[in-house]
Amino acid sequence: MLRAIRWTALGLIVFLMAGWLALSVAGPGPSGRALEARLASFLGLSPPQAGSAGFGLGIGGPFRLTDDSGRTVTDASFRGRWMLVYFGYTSCPDVCPTELATVAAALHDLGADADRVAALFITVDPARDTPKVLAAYVRLFDRRLIGLTGTPAQIAATARAYRAYYQKVASGDGNAYHMDHSSFIYLMGPDGGFEDLFSSGTRAADIAASIRSRIARSS
Repeated sequence: MLRAIRWTALGLIVFLMAGWLALSVAGPGPSGRALEARLASFLGLSPPQAGSAGFGLGIGGPFRLTDDSGRTVTDASFRGRWMLVYFGYTSCPDVCPTELATVAAALHDLGADADRVAALFITVDPARDTPKVLAAYVRLFDRRLIGLTGTPAQIAATARAYRAYYQKVASGDGNAYHMDHSSFIYLMGPDGGFEDLFSSGTRAADIAASIRSRIARSS
């Protein structure tokens, strides 16, 4: 049963990525909106209203979480800044460290423009990732990274808003487990609207270039 769930989730991720590529080619005109509407219908989602920021099947939205200093923050806490959002967990053995290193490198590439970006690492393992654990972890990559945790319900709601997949998977004997999860970096605009999506393995230079071009157009 678990294997079936995981393959279904993987298929959904692949479909979403294919749809995103098609949307990127179609652009923001009528053809892009029509394709977006078809994808949204397939996934059971509501596409953004005409004139809303960005594409992306309504990706993103309100959240209420706890940052790595123990403060309660919401999506509105980062309004006016671009957001790089990544879902993962501190015990992740491979992909999370790789992607956070990429985010850190992108911030470095941006230079002074990095001050206009909030880089958020949202845990999908709130049982183990306390604010203290997150603070120590994200500082290994860049002091500007912000770790976010919350109750299981808050994490689930935030992941749903971003169409992020995660699943607790038992490993070995006892209570040991790891987390299966999707691995995308989301770029959100200063108004909170979805702007861009980077799959695992995207170069830091390409992420920085995407942000830089958007900052230039918004100036």
